[in-house]
Amino acid sequence: MSANYTEIQELLQQRADIQARLNLMPYDGNPEMKEVGGMKYLYVRKRVAGKLTSTYVDVYSDELYQLLLRNAREQRELNKIIRKINKELISRGYEDRELSARVLQNLDFTRANMKANIYDQAVLEGVATSFPQTEDIIENGKVNGVSATDVQKILNLKHAWEFILDRDVIQSESNYHMLCHIAKLVNEGFFYDGGRIRGIPVQIGGTSYVPPLPIESVVIEQINEIAKQEKEPIDLAIELCMYCMKTQVFKDGNKRASVIFANHYLIAHGSGFLVIPEKEVPEFKKLLVEYYEGASLEIIGTFLREKCWKNF
Repeated sequence: MSANYTEIQELLQQRADIQARLNLMPYDGNPEMKEVGGMKYLYVRKRVAGKLTSTYVDVYSDELYQLLLRNAREQRELNKIIRKINKELISRGYEDRELSARVLQNLDFTRANMKANIYDQAVLEGVATSFPQTEDIIENGKVNGVSATDVQKILNLKHAWEFILDRDVIQSESNYHMLCHIAKLVNEGFFYDGGRIRGIPVQIGGTSYVPPLPIESVVIEQINEIAKQEKEPIDLAIELCMYCMKTQVFKDGNKRASVIFANHYLIAHGSGFLVIPEKEVPEFKKLLVEYYEGASLEIIGTFLREKCWKNF
């Protein structure tokens, strides 16, 4: 098992990513057309507990029918890949572990608040959407009056949160590879290599701090050292979050990736979640600049613990 650890982790991340894509699909089943009173209607049909069920979709149109066919084909292909990954995991000695009741509750607690969390993160990134607009984007993938860039950012946040809330992924270590995969998701559609360590200099608006070019081996070691400390999970999560933000590991999306990475650690330890609420964003940005310019981690850490940590 230990010899195959990296391969197993990659397979688990692939499986979780594919499962997240399946969860995002609007229809689950094969299309069928029914004619009633001279009108044609479309349904999706699937077998549940041994029984065939049909779910109404809409009035028939060739375009919608082709969309349902493509949706069904993609589902079959993705399920085929998951079955293949499961076989590979078994061949490498991996066994699914039972999650503790506390972690399962934490997953439910975070899922119940995910839309609000995504909205708060979008506000932190300067995305100009209201909560109803954000909710509509999360549920339907689009909304009128919002730029394509903002829609993409919100959808990427949704995909990244769904990724870390997968039962397999929450059992994986909160390490550099996990951080990179989260960054890849939040940067999807903006950068081809959004999950790769930064190799170019960057500047941060509003501060004189210029982060040096990160060295991969140093970042890996530092994340591992932080995670090994004997501290409360919330304190470790905050330190992981702030280290990754200040290091500016990636070309973009560092705040988004850092917050979600910290939440992977927190949720895996049954310790709630960490998100900067909309009303606290101005104070957080002020403290973040001070932290970049040399202020103690304790100052912004206390703020995050008192104002941004939600536990149950």
